[in-house]
Amino acid sequence: MPFIVLVSVVALAGVVGLLLFNTSLQQASFAETRLADKAAALADREETLRMELDDLRDPQRIAREAESMGMVIPPAPAFLKLDGTVVGTPRPATPEDRIRITPRPPAMPADLQPEITVIEVPAKPAGE
Repeated sequence: MPFIVLVSVVALAGVVGLLLFNTSLQQASFAETRLADKAAALADREETLRMELDDLRDPQRIAREAESMGMVIPPAPAFLKLDGTVVGTPRPATPEDRIRITPRPPAMPADLQPEITVIEVPAKPAGE
């Protein structure tokens, strides 16, 4: 009889232990899934921020914003060396001699520009 009780207690303890172990694994699996979803969302957010940063670093956008603030790119810049000498001829930049940032739109071919025809209609006298 004591042997049967001992085997039953060991078997019951083993079943309870396996049940607790399985529950622990399930909880860890749920936590891992939740963390993986959070990592994926953060990776997506990082990619979005990198794309926004690339847009903000775009030289054309920076040049357009500088131009809208009244800044002008000089046509012939001058450089100051570390020894104090100046390379080039320094002169103030004016809007008239600025370098275009965006190219001019292409000219429309003459074939696509229709002739303008003006027809003058004489005014009728008030009595007619």
